[in-house]
Amino acid sequence: MDLQLAGKTALVSGAHRGTGNVIATTLAEEGATVVLHAFTPQEADAAMASIADETLSVIPVVGDLLTDEGTQQIMDQIARHSLHIDILVNNYGTALAGKWDSLSTTQWLEATNVNVLSAVRLIQHCVPHMKENHWGRIINLSTMGDHQPNSIMPHYYAAKAALSNASVSLAKELSATGITVNTVSPGLIHTQEMERAYQLRAQKKGWPRDWESLEQHIVEHDFPNPCGRLAKRQEVADLVVFLASPRAGFINGQNIRVDGGAVRYV
Repeated sequence: MDLQLAGKTALVSGAHRGTGNVIATTLAEEGATVVLHAFTPQEADAAMASIADETLSVIPVVGDLLTDEGTQQIMDQIARHSLHIDILVNNYGTALAGKWDSLSTTQWLEATNVNVLSAVRLIQHCVPHMKENHWGRIINLSTMGDHQPNSIMPHYYAAKAALSNASVSLAKELSATGITVNTVSPGLIHTQEMERAYQLRAQKKGWPRDWESLEQHIVEHDFPNPCGRLAKRQEVADLVVFLASPRAGFINGQNIRVDGGAVRYV
């Protein structure tokens, strides 16, 4: 299937690592020019060095999305390349640790800045060009926890739920502009960082440490789902890239879970 992304420019926040890096690479493989965002030059350099196909059109930019000034620096770098953003993937976000009885007001505000306002800043910069062009795609990355939060990390889940809510509001605001706004909400994704964290827990608790056995333990106790496994980063990226394409033009205002059926309601 030709996703018709040639000639489109996509900005992926937090694309220096993890799922964001896979999303950025997949967009580039589909023919888009990709602006790869990182927070530091070192992160940007490492991300660029990891791209095996040198023919892909990927341009690194650096800036702190947690401030207005840092976000403006990102947009200034994009402008210096004479680019305008057609596709915005707000991938950046952080699952901040914390519990109800110990979280401070400052930590609640930090969760909102990291997981909501970082996206809002980029949206406000990118939407005007999309309106002028009568075409655009905005995809916000949330979590299945915005549907089904846990008792821990309430500030994180509340912030992600706010992002998902804001996405629907924005879709309505941009009615009849040619711009669609959707949310992608993954469940647990198999990453190297997540695997290391679980293997440390396994060592302390006496669980099996080989990945096949450990994954089944995670599915049984932490992430029960009908698929019986964790998501792969590429599976999340494939959905994001499809939503970014012209072929997804009638999918709008949706929050699509990539959770193997873990959230069990219609």
